[in-house]
Amino acid sequence: MGAAHGHRLHHHGHSAVHRAPAHLKILTLVGFVLLVVATPREWYAVFPAYLAVVVGTVVAARVPLGWVLRRMVIEVPFLVFAALVPFVAHGPRTEVLGLSLSEPGLVAAWGLAVKGTLGVMASLTLAATTEPTEVLTGLRRLRLPPLLVEIMSFMLRYLDVVTADLGRTLTSMRSRGCEPRSPRHWPALARSLGALFIRSYERGERVHLAMLARGYTGTLPVTTATGTATTTVRASGTGR
Repeated sequence: MGAAHGHRLHHHGHSAVHRAPAHLKILTLVGFVLLVVATPREWYAVFPAYLAVVVGTVVAARVPLGWVLRRMVIEVPFLVFAALVPFVAHGPRTEVLGLSLSEPGLVAAWGLAVKGTLGVMASLTLAATTEPTEVLTGLRRLRLPPLLVEIMSFMLRYLDVVTADLGRTLTSMRSRGCEPRSPRHWPALARSLGALFIRSYERGERVHLAMLARGYTGTLPVTTATGTATTTVRASGTGR
């Protein structure tokens, strides 16, 4: 079931947050992120309040905080970049733990880290309390272009397929003495990723031809989380 491919981020539950309409949760997330981004970095006292709102929502949804924190590892590269900003930024310097750091760089690093963390945590809360199919339904209710919604739907459906192909490719490389993590073998890894891209593209072509053979004219059925077809949505063009 392609609709279940978001299970890694979804935490099953029956709280009021889980039951809330998906389009309202999406609007709330977008509004919250815009509010956080628009808040000046120097308003230090406001950000703990924002964090309390997010944590309160997670607790109300009965999603374990540890479950959310483990999935925030995706933010690590941004935090590393934020940690480097005080070392390379210009302006007045200050000493912290024996290190000479830029004062404007420290403020910029703080803003990047705290705003990024709040945004990622809020997004994970939406994903944890909303099935992928409900997210797509919410986007349709918000009048997102139908073709974009269809593209997202296929992305969810085939994400695990492409990921499994990648896993088999890496296993095959290791079985032949090629370690993908080693810089010496990065050229082989690049060729393998190129071949994976071509295979994925060709799979998409075959899927599209199979859809046309079954009467697809730019309209897909809208399914619920249980896989039951409800209505149809017309897309622009051929839907390719």
